[in-house]
Amino acid sequence: MVFKKRFTTDVLLDFMKRLVRQNKRKVYLIVDNHPVHRAQRISRWLKANTDHICRVYLPPYSPELNPDEFLNQDVKSNSVGRHRPHDQEEMISNVRRYLRSRQRRPNLVKCYFHAESVRYAGL
Repeated sequence: MVFKKRFTTDVLLDFMKRLVRQNKRKVYLIVDNHPVHRAQRISRWLKANTDHICRVYLPPYSPELNPDEFLNQDVKSNSVGRHRPHDQEEMISNVRRYLRSRQRRPNLVKCYFHAESVRYAGL
């Protein structure tokens, strides 16, 4: 999901609702200790949706354990870094196109979980 504004509880709630809607199986959402991840509104929504989603916290200060970092690096290296956008709209379009291409190729996404530090999340 790409968004222009600040990361808020509204943004995270929208993201989680989309995750639940798009997946038939229970989702395990791995989060760091960002204040939005710990917000009461998020906790209430998660409690009401325990059959569909579970929040799992990473230990503090451990980005090496975050599988998201592998996706971020992939996007930066292969979408943003290879094609210099002329403006923000073009950059967003490029990133969305790249993320959709990854979404259609789950075998490539599975590779993010081959690193020893994040193998736990691919089980």
